[in-house]
Amino acid sequence: MYPAKIPKFIQRLFPSYFFSIPTTEKVIYLTFDDGPIPEVTPWVLEQLAAYNAKATFFMIGDNVRKYPEVYQQVIDGNHAIGNHTFNHLNGWKTDNETYFENVQKCAETIDTKLFRPPYGKLKPSQAKYLRKQYKIILWEILSGDFDKNISSERCLENVLNNTKNGSIIVFHDSLKAEKHLRFVLPKILKHFHKKGFQFQLITDN
Repeated sequence: MYPAKIPKFIQRLFPSYFFSIPTTEKVIYLTFDDGPIPEVTPWVLEQLAAYNAKATFFMIGDNVRKYPEVYQQVIDGNHAIGNHTFNHLNGWKTDNETYFENVQKCAETIDTKLFRPPYGKLKPSQAKYLRKQYKIILWEILSGDFDKNISSERCLENVLNNTKNGSIIVFHDSLKAEKHLRFVLPKILKHFHKKGFQFQLITDN
């Protein structure tokens, strides 16, 4: 299992990672991993546009290569882009040279100083190297939209019950997550919009 909210003590163990962006203002940060793909990403952009919401998309380089027109739609919507490796590599299971080459291959496709390791898994040596070039963004709230063993309602509760000012929330614009995402995202946007929250993108400064 996995926690819907990353405990504070774990966040403190990794001070160089961003799990949230502390603020007293009503701001939250929606992020989407593993796209872009034509089946899901354009729909996500439509939902965001309805609330003038901005988000950060951590993209697989190979998907950008295959679907440049969908990538351009994200850019045209003035959303932020992050590097998510070229082939969605697990840092714990990949030697450093191969991992760094894969990150660089993604960097040749998209220009960004934001990086999110797939699965949130990164060796200390990999993190040390990548921090020289990137702001490493993890998350505070894990929606669980990728998990076929939970209900869409549970996925919604994971976000509604745990989100606060400055939370970074992770969703996936992927086929695996599509069913839950189509249920959850419109409700999340409506709920927090009514409560006066703004949805902002993560900057690389």
